[in-house]
Amino acid sequence: MTDLTIGPAHDTDAEWCARTMASTDPWITLLRSYEQCLARVRRPEHLVLVARQNKERCGFILIHPTGAMGSPYIASIAVAPGWRGKGIGAALLDAAEMQFPGVKHFFLCVSSFNERARVLYERHGYTAVGVLKDYVIPGASEILMHKRL
Repeated sequence: MTDLTIGPAHDTDAEWCARTMASTDPWITLLRSYEQCLARVRRPEHLVLVARQNKERCGFILIHPTGAMGSPYIASIAVAPGWRGKGIGAALLDAAEMQFPGVKHFFLCVSSFNERARVLYERHGYTAVGVLKDYVIPGASEILMHKRL
C-alpha cells in the first residue's frame, strides 16, 4: 500500500485509538468501554504504533513488550472502518515484529467469535496454542496464539 506509514503513536493519537477500539468488535461484544480502551492505550508499558495513509490514521497496534512469558504480546490491533481488507492489519503485525529485533516469540489472543481476525493471524504465521474458555465474557473463549520468528 503506497504512502502507508507506521510509527509510534503521538499523545494526540490515544483518544482516536480508544474510540476506534470501543466502537468496533471484538471490543463491543467484550463490553469494553471507551474509558477502559483509553486507559489501556495510555498504559506506559505498552508500545502503540499507528498506521497512517497519506497522514490519515487508519489503524493501530498495542504491544506489551514482555506481556506473555517475557515475550512481546499483542494486546490489541484495530483497523478503522473503511480501511479494512487493504493489508493494514498485516502491515501492523509486520511493524510490531520489527520493533523487537532478536525476539524469537510473539503472542496474542483472539476471541472465538472473531473469525476474520483469526484468519489474518493464521495467514501471518500464528498458530493456536491454547484456549481460555469464558475468559472475558461467558460463552466466548480467548484463543492464545503464538508465532516463532
